[in-house]
Amino acid sequence: MARLFRPPVFLLTGLAWLIASSLLGLILFLATIRGIALPPMLRLLHVHAALVGGVAQMILGAMLALVPPLLMTGRDRPDAHPALFALMNGGTIGVLMGFWVQDYTIVGISGALVVVAFLSLVTDALRQVRTSLVSPPLNLWFYGTAVLALLAGLGFGESMAFRTIPLPFLGQGRLAHIHLNLLGFATLSIIGTMHNLFPTVLNARLYSPRLARLTYLILPVGILLLVMGFLLSNLWAQIGAGAVVLAAVVMYAYNMLRTWMGSGRPSSIASDHFLLATLFLLLVVPTGILVAINFLWEPSGVPFGRLHLVGYTHLALTGFILQTIFGALSYLLPIILAVSRVASSKKRGPYLAQLTSIVERWRILQVGALTLGTMGLAVVAALVWNYNLHSTVVQVASWMTAGLLFAGIGIFGAKIGLLLTHHPSPS
Repeated sequence: MARLFRPPVFLLTGLAWLIASSLLGLILFLATIRGIALPPMLRLLHVHAALVGGVAQMILGAMLALVPPLLMTGRDRPDAHPALFALMNGGTIGVLMGFWVQDYTIVGISGALVVVAFLSLVTDALRQVRTSLVSPPLNLWFYGTAVLALLAGLGFGESMAFRTIPLPFLGQGRLAHIHLNLLGFATLSIIGTMHNLFPTVLNARLYSPRLARLTYLILPVGILLLVMGFLLSNLWAQIGAGAVVLAAVVMYAYNMLRTWMGSGRPSSIASDHFLLATLFLLLVVPTGILVAINFLWEPSGVPFGRLHLVGYTHLALTGFILQTIFGALSYLLPIILAVSRVASSKKRGPYLAQLTSIVERWRILQVGALTLGTMGLAVVAALVWNYNLHSTVVQVASWMTAGLLFAGIGIFGAKIGLLLTHHPSPS
């Protein structure tokens, strides 16, 4: 029974949370467009189901799978992690229940379970570093910094839940909480992974390890300065920090692009998702800088409401994070299933080819729908600057956007179902 809680199960459970939260997000989006009032806590359920149950759990699973091989300490390590699985999913369920009943003590206690899960991961990783015969590679430095950012972000979340942050500083604390989790944890984890995973997908070498090291040195500094700007409520500091973050992101994107070009520009569903995720990351950072510049004026130079916030944040959430997750699972899940289901390496190849062909089906439709749907959220936000929310053009654009996102997520979910139910033929 304990073997059920191996790292791939964290990935699949996190994906289930992501898909469920995405469907809720589409309902919230359409309700906003139609002027239907829904309970405000549903937005909190959508965000925390996606980020805690989904993204954080999948990153935890990836770290559990990748850290021992990187340190060459995996031979005698446990293959399953039932306690961590219980902490992550019990914490997620508790957080959502706390928001639903509006009891923030439950939210705080449940969030502490997630903190314990990642503290356990850090403690175990440090033990592995001390016993390892190899120096920690760059990936682990990204992961270590990302987990520190997560713990700091969760700390702000706990402070808000237990009301230890003074009310006048609640807004600053919320911004610090969000950006430490999204930019500090999720983005650093993804970028650290992509420096290895993207070249592996392309069967090529990373274009510039030096650029990778510079990205690691600069990006956390920019994130730290940005959080300080939020806590000080200093827009100029936020703009300056955003420029530092942008410089690091440009270096990372250039490194990924040159790696792809140097490999002969191969195309697969995983590489398509990764390249588009990088593009969206390049879009979201300068957009964030422009949002800060917009608030230098009082009132703001350009009206900025809920739909504009949705369009901006989902450039990161759907455009960058979800595209990356879809790409990673498209590449890794067939390999994981083939290795776990076929013992013979000679017989594994044909089965892996079958699984890969399933993943590659409807590639243009899946990638295109997710990409255009993400862009559609930004288009709808731009349209409301000139059109009434209930105008035909806004309504049509909104339903098209929702349909594209539903199609992209639905196709991917269906393919995951096909992968899990497609077993090797008996020999």
